[in-house]
Amino acid sequence: MNEPTSSAEFTKALGVKPNAPRIPVAQRRKARRLIVQALYQRLLSDTSPREIEEQFREEHTGKVDWEYFSEIFVGIIEQRAELDAHIAPFLDREASALDPIEQAVLYLGCYEFANRIDVPYRVVINECVDLAKVFGATDGHKYINGVLDKMALTLRPLETQRRG
Repeated sequence: MNEPTSSAEFTKALGVKPNAPRIPVAQRRKARRLIVQALYQRLLSDTSPREIEEQFREEHTGKVDWEYFSEIFVGIIEQRAELDAHIAPFLDREASALDPIEQAVLYLGCYEFANRIDVPYRVVINECVDLAKVFGATDGHKYINGVLDKMALTLRPLETQRRG
């Protein structure tokens, strides 16, 4: 397979639609916030993803990037075993010992690292740290930051090698 040579070819190779409308940052941020809440609910109740998504769509009528919500939420559930394998080497304890909020935030970050190359790794880390500050334990955001920072080196090696 040939390497992409132009910006348009690279964008197409990533699966990004070149003429797709840009989603406002606030809508994407709101989607991430709801994803963490939906994952938390899923981790605690084992309710079906379809039911959780329907509930969230009914309860949150403001401007949200629902396409992103659906892709990430369902993708995390479908790829949970793979995500666990990516996350486990960077934990200092068993994943089952993590707070459900920490688990949800780490799943979100890991999924975005692995599947959403269009989102810069620093954005992923910053968004996840902010979510951990809002929903997590007092210093949970520091733990999330450390784990995701190490994970970025593995899942985004080309992007992270340029950091200085």
